[in-house]
Amino acid sequence: MFQLKKLLMIFFVMSLCYSNIVNTQERPQREQPGARGIAGRGMAMSGRSRGPVSPEIHLDNKVTFRISAPQANQVTVSGDWGTGFTREEMAKDEDGLWSVTVGPLKPEFYGYAFNVDGVQVLDPANSQIKRDGTRNASVLLIPGDESDLYTVKDVPHGTLAKVWYDSPTLEMKRLMYVYTPPGYQKGTEKYPVLYLLHGGGGDEDAWTTLGRAPQILDNLIADGKAKPMVVVMPNGNANQTAAPGAAPAGTVQANTGTRGVGMSQGRYEQSLAKDIVPYIEKNYRVTANSDNRAVAGLSMGGGHTIRVTLENPDMFGYIGVFSDGSEAVEVDFQKLKDKEPKLYWVGCGVDDTLAYSNSKNLVEMLKKLEFNYKFRETPGGHTWANWRIYLSELSPLLFK
Repeated sequence: MFQLKKLLMIFFVMSLCYSNIVNTQERPQREQPGARGIAGRGMAMSGRSRGPVSPEIHLDNKVTFRISAPQANQVTVSGDWGTGFTREEMAKDEDGLWSVTVGPLKPEFYGYAFNVDGVQVLDPANSQIKRDGTRNASVLLIPGDESDLYTVKDVPHGTLAKVWYDSPTLEMKRLMYVYTPPGYQKGTEKYPVLYLLHGGGGDEDAWTTLGRAPQILDNLIADGKAKPMVVVMPNGNANQTAAPGAAPAGTVQANTGTRGVGMSQGRYEQSLAKDIVPYIEKNYRVTANSDNRAVAGLSMGGGHTIRVTLENPDMFGYIGVFSDGSEAVEVDFQKLKDKEPKLYWVGCGVDDTLAYSNSKNLVEMLKKLEFNYKFRETPGGHTWANWRIYLSELSPLLFK
């Protein structure tokens, strides 16, 4: 009888423990009133039933950031929602939870990080991060009309591939990203190509992670605003095989933290024309003529764009230069003008101290030489917030 009672007691305790585990693991987290998750769907960023919710997007687009650090003396959060990075002091409650509410923030794709007693840390409750060269940040998407193109929607999606290719010009194997539009995999149609170049400190991952290029193209194509196209995003650092961590073991990597890495005496531009374009036209269903080739780049990539089009004036019919600080010399552009490119598109932020003056000079020269050009000025400076806009506005003008 004693053994039976003992067995029943053990069974009762085990049942309580099992119930506790089930409740802990399966009970959905209660949504905070008036709050949204990173994409506006009321989801806890941590994916767990306990722990701080961060970031919490409120219905008025204010955002609350939280981090648990009971032993810390000072915690701040910094994000790119101002003209530069904005730093906000956080307050600690009696449980050691630090928090601050900022905004309201306009709809955009932002990066942020915490600083805990002088040490920068990502948001432990947010699994979504972005990498800009050697810099990492947690990310936050405020939904709205302005950020609508950057979101993943229920539309046909293209395919993003990481492609290794031989570069005889640079004497190494290299990595690039290639986006093919919806329908490419099962079709027979040939497509035009946009060669999309990143800036200093970036690599082949920049336009997908920071620029949201696949989402922008998916949504524009689905809305009938842009022609379906292949988008090639190469690594623009002439002495780099691939992004850190993507290259084969033992490969010597360039220091991507400096602007000059990708310039390397024009070798990258030569590789783009002699290695990358021929590879794409041999291995993908694309139309191989200037009317169906476009090249565009930001900052350092804008400089690459200028030089590759001047050195190969009959290669690209559409040209986009975003926030580039290169000095344009009129005599260099005459041969390009003789080939009559269909569009020369220039964009720059009015607060961009690195590029605005030279961008204006470039536009004045294009005007004087009677190029078919378009100049887009936007608020703000040398930031991805502008470059995503430029891609979304240039793409619908291509291959018309």
